[in-house]
Amino acid sequence: MALATILGFPRIGKNRELKTALEAYWKGKTDLTALGHAAVALRAEHWQAQQNAGLDLLPSNDFSYYDQTLDMSALLGVIPARYAHKGGPVEAATYFAMARGAQRDGVDVPAAEMTKWFDTNYHYIVPEFVAGQKFAISSSKIFDEFAEAKARGLKTRPVLIGPLTYLLRGKGVANPLTLLDAILPAYAEILKRLEQAGAEWVQLDEPTLVLDLDEATRVAYGKAYAALRQATKLKLFVATYFGSLGDNLATA
Repeated sequence: MALATILGFPRIGKNRELKTALEAYWKGKTDLTALGHAAVALRAEHWQAQQNAGLDLLPSNDFSYYDQTLDMSALLGVIPARYAHKGGPVEAATYFAMARGAQRDGVDVPAAEMTKWFDTNYHYIVPEFVAGQKFAISSSKIFDEFAEAKARGLKTRPVLIGPLTYLLRGKGVANPLTLLDAILPAYAEILKRLEQAGAEWVQLDEPTLVLDLDEATRVAYGKAYAALRQATKLKLFVATYFGSLGDNLATA
């Protein structure tokens, strides 16, 4: 049976409610609780709109306060040393410092580098890796939003940036593929937690598959997804966009 779905839903709100809520928070006119309430209301409205449209599979974790790549860095604990993250959950102050910089209470750090997401006008925060980079679940956002939808009677398909696209869009090491063995256990743990929470599908965005890839990257794709298939019984929904698979069709 065919199922109707979409890859993600615009998060800004039909009247740009997210922008308004964010700017009020950044200016100190509201607090993090108010920002969270605005986000919950938007997600509820957007899930309802998709349900009303007759979609069978609704995405979750497609919402972001700033950038889904930054969200992925927070989820994996990839926080540059200058932001003084001590491990454990990534706090909102750290998240927004990476996004916008921070100059307050004796702290003075610039924002992390932004660049265009593929050939779009959408900009993302570039992940920064170091030799021997460690990856560990450091944010509950993806799990919280799945549970939030589930509490509304909706079983969603959580959305993640896939491991190869995440690594290959980063900087700091000469060959990001050398970090594949380190990052895969963290992805496997994310999938296991989602499965335990009741998820049936997970979407892994791999738009890098539409680029010209060398043989080493194609081999890495096979290795990564063989490992993830062994780690979980979830159905893995691998999504590409921005172009055709071309010579990567067999790999996909």
